[in-house]
Amino acid sequence: MTFKVQVGPPQIAIHQAMTVMVSETDGRIDWPGDKGLYFFDTRLISAWSVYANGTEWELLSGGATNFDAARIFLTNQAFLTEDGPILPHTLAFELSRVIDQGMHEDLDISNHGQKPVRFNLEIALRSDFADVFDVKAKRSIRRGHITSDWSEARQTLRTNYDNADFGRSVAISVGHGDSRAVFANGRLSFEVKLPPGGQWHCCLLYEFATGKKRYHAPHGCAAQAEQSSQAKAHRDWRQTVLKLRTSNEEFYRFFHQAVDDMAALRLPIEGTDHMVFVPAAGLPWFMAPFGRDSLIVSLQNILVYPEFARGSLDVLGRWQATERDDYRDAEPGKIMHELRYGELAHFKLIPHTPYYGTADATPLYLITLHAAWRATGDHALLEKYLPNAEAALDWIDNDGDRDGDGFQEYQTRSPVGYENMSWKDAGDSMVYSDGSPVHGPKALCELQGYVYDAWLRSAEIFDALGKPDRAAQLRRKAAVLFDQFNEAFWDEETGFYAYMLDGHKRQVVTIASDPGHLLWSGIVPPDRAARVVARLMAPDMNSGWGIRTLSSDHPAFNPYSYQNGSVWPHDNSLIALGFKRYGYAEEVGRIARDISEAASHFLMNQLPELYAGVERTSGSFPVQYLGANVPQAWAAGSCFALLQAMLGIQPDAPNDRLYVDPALPTWLPDITLIDLRLGHRHLDIRFRRDGKKTVWDVLRGDAKVVQYRSSVAAAEALRGG
Repeated sequence: MTFKVQVGPPQIAIHQAMTVMVSETDGRIDWPGDKGLYFFDTRLISAWSVYANGTEWELLSGGATNFDAARIFLTNQAFLTEDGPILPHTLAFELSRVIDQGMHEDLDISNHGQKPVRFNLEIALRSDFADVFDVKAKRSIRRGHITSDWSEARQTLRTNYDNADFGRSVAISVGHGDSRAVFANGRLSFEVKLPPGGQWHCCLLYEFATGKKRYHAPHGCAAQAEQSSQAKAHRDWRQTVLKLRTSNEEFYRFFHQAVDDMAALRLPIEGTDHMVFVPAAGLPWFMAPFGRDSLIVSLQNILVYPEFARGSLDVLGRWQATERDDYRDAEPGKIMHELRYGELAHFKLIPHTPYYGTADATPLYLITLHAAWRATGDHALLEKYLPNAEAALDWIDNDGDRDGDGFQEYQTRSPVGYENMSWKDAGDSMVYSDGSPVHGPKALCELQGYVYDAWLRSAEIFDALGKPDRAAQLRRKAAVLFDQFNEAFWDEETGFYAYMLDGHKRQVVTIASDPGHLLWSGIVPPDRAARVVARLMAPDMNSGWGIRTLSSDHPAFNPYSYQNGSVWPHDNSLIALGFKRYGYAEEVGRIARDISEAASHFLMNQLPELYAGVERTSGSFPVQYLGANVPQAWAAGSCFALLQAMLGIQPDAPNDRLYVDPALPTWLPDITLIDLRLGHRHLDIRFRRDGKKTVWDVLRGDAKVVQYRSSVAAAEALRGG
């Protein structure tokens, strides 16, 4: 058996909704640093450590047991007591944490020595109430006032932060316990007395508050967490999503972990039942509603859990801009980028209230509306979000096209706005072929593709709404854009599309992954598709662990950078969907294999946001990017998009059809989909290789609903109307 190197950050991260706990593997939170207990973008606990008579405990092992729970096993070093020395490794200390609305912490100590022991268990705590943006920027700025109060009678330590009308607090109460606590010098202390073989237990309950609203800790101990209402809701949710069987254990684990990651990244929508969610972007920094991220994740999950699309359309539709606000880069009809809840957002010291600095979320909103309708067959969706769609289409025509040349451009108007407003939003990600930065306004190639796709999909929506004239108008606009784009962006010398047009309308002929999104959107003529596919699969772009964001031949290439040579799984998944759209099934299988094998090297088969774009060689393994979000929604969603690309699944619920164009690669000889939803139908379908072909059997549901249609023909049908 080949030895497999496991890759992953040395930390424990657990969370639920807007609460995130990130610690060292032994449970500690060291200050200064970026770890801590975060709640609605504020760090409530910035330091946490535990001692036996002032001596640190020693880690045995620890990790997350679920997205909302962790378990850590510690043992003692030698330390002195009044009754004599305690030998090392005679005490077992189990630390368990469970997050629901608040956090429950279990402390369990066992004496495996042959003598009684008596010592002080001390927990040192600190709360800095730092805004998540300050933590990320490594700024330490105290804007308000912190007060603490210890109630001996209630056995509760309450720490409050107040800055004018902004407030946060955390109350730590001793629950079921074998000792009472005292608080002094920043430490909760318990006297622990244990006979040989004895056990000591205590619960700590962490209650959070935002102003007058309190979020209570789970009262049940970690051992009973599986019986909690939260665990039941999670099990109920898992019953609703797509399930998979396959003889390929690696891909099965990839899929199973991706579903778990999506469960972890659900944000419940206020005012709905517990089954409607919007996907958050990723842990630990992006547990918040995002525009681009939530929409792409909804598209990736359209076969797995189409309600993500409903949730994203709802939340983002509510926050769609209605007026111009240059500080927030808002314009009428524009879909937001990011909404935050911390102190800096509250006082508008950052523009994320919400911030609208994204050029792609608005066309992606239209694409998601169409995909949700095709997956669910829900005509009411179209009627409900028609005003949002019309506003988005107006934004594309007006503020999206800043100079009226027919192309989408972006440039911030805000003094604190983002330099780059596409998914490659790093400040150094847009470079000329010599490595120098591109100056705006910038017309990125994929933005044109997204708009082209959005117009064609919107035309289908208007046809369904009985508005054929509006549909015909959008198809005419799409045809004009198709011709203008291919004239302005194609570079014959490289056989590839320009990365973008700069502020002077000059081509930026940098070889990057972005033209792969053009295949996904369908704006590439069929006679050019082969050259685009070949260029993306060339060794300077394809690392062997996935397609890089930037060619390794480029002067700015750095495999360890954020977006100048790294590999992003979600980027690869959209490229794979584009390959399938043009009939390049073999290349789809190669990308899926590379990403699936990369996932197998990461801890728990959990794909991070990105990883280094180092070349794959014999005996090598993917190299992590320091600081990558794990779990991350569109990294997890890449599994589902790759699955859809390999099987060529095209939902058409309005016409009660599920079209398929399967081409399983040799490494994945069979796949069974269970509880695949098409409108109100539930289907079980088994796909398997038969020689060089892939065939299917409908195991549950009406077999006549599932029909073959090539992905190329489906794309042509969308274009033709």
